Amino acid sequence: MQGLLGRIPALWVRSTLRPEDAAARVAGRAVPICYVLERRSRSDLTVLQDICVRQRLPRPGRRLLTRQLRNVRSSFPLTSRVGLWRTRLDRRPPELLLALIDALKRDPSLDVCLVPAAVYWGRAPSKEHSVIRLLLSEDWVIGSRVRRFFTVLFNGRNTTVQLGEPVSLRSLLEGDADTALTGRRVARLLRAQFARLRAARIGPDLSHRRTIVAGVLRTRAVRAAVSQEVRDKGKLTRRAALLEARRYANEIAANYSPVFVTLMSFALTRLWNRLYDGVIFQHVETLQQVAEGNEIVYVPCHRSHMDYLLLSYAIYQRGYAIPHIAAGLNLNLPIVGRFLRKGGAFFIRRSFRGSSLYTVVFMKYLAAMMARGHSIEYFIEGGRSRTGRLRAPMTGMLSMTVRSYLREPRRPVVFVPVYFGYERIVEGPTYVGELSGRPKEKESVRGLLRSLGRLRQRFGYAHVNLGEPIHLDALLERHAPGWRSQAFEDQNRPPWVGALVDELAPMILRHINAAATVTPVNLLATVLLSTPRQAMLEADLRSQIETLVAVLGAMPYGDRVTVTQQSAAEMVQYGVALQMITREHARAGDIVRMSPEHAVLATYYRNNVMHLFAMPSLIACCFLSNAAMSSEDVQRLASRIYPYIAAELFLGWSEQELPQVVARMLAALAQLRLLDCSGDGQLWQRPEPTTPAALALSLLAQTTIQTIERYYLAIALLIRAGSGEITQKALEERCQLMAQRITMLYGFNSPEFFDRSLFENFIDLLRGRGVVRADEAGRLLFDEVLIRVAADAQVVLSEQIRHSILQVTHC
Repeated sequence: MQGLLGRIPALWVRSTLRPEDAAARVAGRAVPICYVLERRSRSDLTVLQDICVRQRLPRPGRRLLTRQLRNVRSSFPLTSRVGLWRTRLDRRPPELLLALIDALKRDPSLDVCLVPAAVYWGRAPSKEHSVIRLLLSEDWVIGSRVRRFFTVLFNGRNTTVQLGEPVSLRSLLEGDADTALTGRRVARLLRAQFARLRAARIGPDLSHRRTIVAGVLRTRAVRAAVSQEVRDKGKLTRRAALLEARRYANEIAANYSPVFVTLMSFALTRLWNRLYDGVIFQHVETLQQVAEGNEIVYVPCHRSHMDYLLLSYAIYQRGYAIPHIAAGLNLNLPIVGRFLRKGGAFFIRRSFRGSSLYTVVFMKYLAAMMARGHSIEYFIEGGRSRTGRLRAPMTGMLSMTVRSYLREPRRPVVFVPVYFGYERIVEGPTYVGELSGRPKEKESVRGLLRSLGRLRQRFGYAHVNLGEPIHLDALLERHAPGWRSQAFEDQNRPPWVGALVDELAPMILRHINAAATVTPVNLLATVLLSTPRQAMLEADLRSQIETLVAVLGAMPYGDRVTVTQQSAAEMVQYGVALQMITREHARAGDIVRMSPEHAVLATYYRNNVMHLFAMPSLIACCFLSNAAMSSEDVQRLASRIYPYIAAELFLGWSEQELPQVVARMLAALAQLRLLDCSGDGQLWQRPEPTTPAALALSLLAQTTIQTIERYYLAIALLIRAGSGEITQKALEERCQLMAQRITMLYGFNSPEFFDRSLFENFIDLLRGRGVVRADEAGRLLFDEVLIRVAADAQVVLSEQIRHSILQVTHC
């Protein structure tokens, strides 16, 4: 049997080395390498040997320190099981470790590099019950060689070898400490690293759902909330209140199943291959940097219901533990809800109002998940974006995350922003209908079945980009120095938490935007929507696409933004293949056209990347009605408009950085020959109207011109109404009505132009900046500051556009 176990791994096991750069970190070291295995296992050692051979790394079976030690190999297990039935864990320092420490003490010139090597058979954390779970579990404790044989048989095709960070053994020696004491300390450090590796790759040990629910209900905060519920409702008994708390906990709690996740990984692979041309996961090294020893909170943007599946799938395929996902209670559908729970979803109500008991139960469940080391995922926008741009953040989950960490700061919390980019979105027709005024459809099993027909279509590539992580501890130190020395009770919310969350929420959205991906679909939509009839000569279309790519290269938004490597000609052909555009042959040259139906949905894909072109587009707008402008005038106009565009699109530059950003943008546009600069660098001119550069500059301006038109419409309506004559609600309704009228009269293919929430956010920002204020009756007051804002908008907008807006507002 022993010989058979030695041969099976080489014939059957399919192992993967993690992390991706593990071989590069280990290879080429000047000192001898010694691998430390987590446990004594012949099959683990065989798999490690095979990986080292394939990666051309030092092998664990070769001799180590041959001059100082006899018959010592380059590996040893950190722990082993002893006793008659191999049930007792021996945590004493391994004899080889003690021998290495002795050898280093005798010879100061020696050193050995210890490399922790964990072998995971399967991807399931340890959990009791069920034969199937045992067969698929990595942490199946094997007492006999026969059982170990079946572990290799069932899990061998899904084996991961995780190499930890190499560490110098000499660096761990301390002065005159004896060998036994040093050995115990080194072994303890290695066990801690193995625990971090396991939590990052496999996830923490799982308790049964009933155990977690019972633990939540036993907490002091929940019991206090139950008592308060009894006092508030009078006739309610304590038993009834406890049953209500249990019902809330069962409604919330996930029921994670490693077996289900393993099976779904195979099913989703087939689904993605059928649905998408590929799933591209970028900046994966971010996980390697933060996964070990931290509590990861994934905070993605929300584009589609596919988001739930895509991120977990991408993380799982890279060998990391998948997160527990906060899902809306509307998705707790029959059958579907049960499957989502098994995939790690826990459910949350849209509103916590009216039930303080539910709030406490949910917060303690979230705290329990974080304390156990489970990574968490929730959508910072709350719901899916129907417009393609980021929605205003919902801060409830953020606040609960911060407060849970303050009460029990076991592992540092790191927020990982995630950007989703789709070349074609499954819910596209639904979004267009909702923006056009059709009521939002409730999620249902029938609706899910109806949508299955769309899965036969081609949806291009799906992109998952990880943004720059945000460490909560750094924010806490800035808002509350010495916070670790304070005690935070369940009922008490520190007054500074609100300010911290208000800073954190938009920061996350800015980091999401800074990890955007630019696809051919984004570029085609951006260019064609800039034309009156969404049609261009193919040569002009290619030229403008090349201009946009050049703009992104000359003025990079961030080092995590990724841009398609296709040529302009390939992008046009790709758009035709996706049936997004059509090509019409003509004598003067082929014409590329987008149908009105596709144009409406194309605004979604343009909006995905609008923030990347916002600043160069804003500067280009200055030259739509002005042949020349001084640097001072451009700076003034930019400073007047930028705060509102930055708040709407979550741009990454502060107002203090704006002058330098504008100067760089002007220089970059001049470098691309889209602007001409005078000798002293103070006067800027647009190209001659008949030149290709003038067309390129004009099309670039169209990206943000509708946004500025929307601002001007709101200001014009407010000025026309008069100071103190209209409430914000009435102004929002009037803005939406007038915007709909403009859309119908002038043929805008953009339902978002009359999105009421955008007007609401703009008016809120006017009030927040003191440009507009409200009296006791809620009527809006303004003075000369608003008049100056309107005057600056007039400089940017053409006379025709201004007159069109004013004509509509006077109707």
